[in-house]
Amino acid sequence: MFKKGDYVVYPMHGVGNIVDITKKTVLKEEQNYYVVELINTRMRVMVPVARAEEIGLRHIIKKNEVAKIIKLLQEEFIEQEEDWKIRYQNNLLKVKSGSILSVSEVCRNLYKRARDKELSIMERKLYESAYSLVINEVALAKNLQVEEAGNMISEVLSG
Repeated sequence: MFKKGDYVVYPMHGVGNIVDITKKTVLKEEQNYYVVELINTRMRVMVPVARAEEIGLRHIIKKNEVAKIIKLLQEEFIEQEEDWKIRYQNNLLKVKSGSILSVSEVCRNLYKRARDKELSIMERKLYESAYSLVINEVALAKNLQVEEAGNMISEVLSG
């Protein structure tokens, strides 16, 4: 499914590069693992090849798919649940899904909500995580520096 050198998205952790595919014995069971180095932290994580799809590991989006993200970010803010705890849980599930469209939706909604009302600390952290996931994936898809992608996404959100 993936090969060494592929850029992938690991839901909730971010964008990374498959730096190796290795066999390891864990609990007396030998399995193949993708070794993914996360771009933001340089942390390496091992994902069992057999469970990669179930975990949600996926290729980054193609360059031509960035337009869908931009369009979604420009759409009107959709008022969500008033109870921040329920809203947080719903948004967390969207981010955990690994879908760039769902993550972008969370990013947009929390950004626009923060203009009118203060976000809870947990929601602010979730926004920062979603924003980081979006800009890192857009940067790779469009072959931009992360800072350039961040400026582009910030401009779209504030527009």
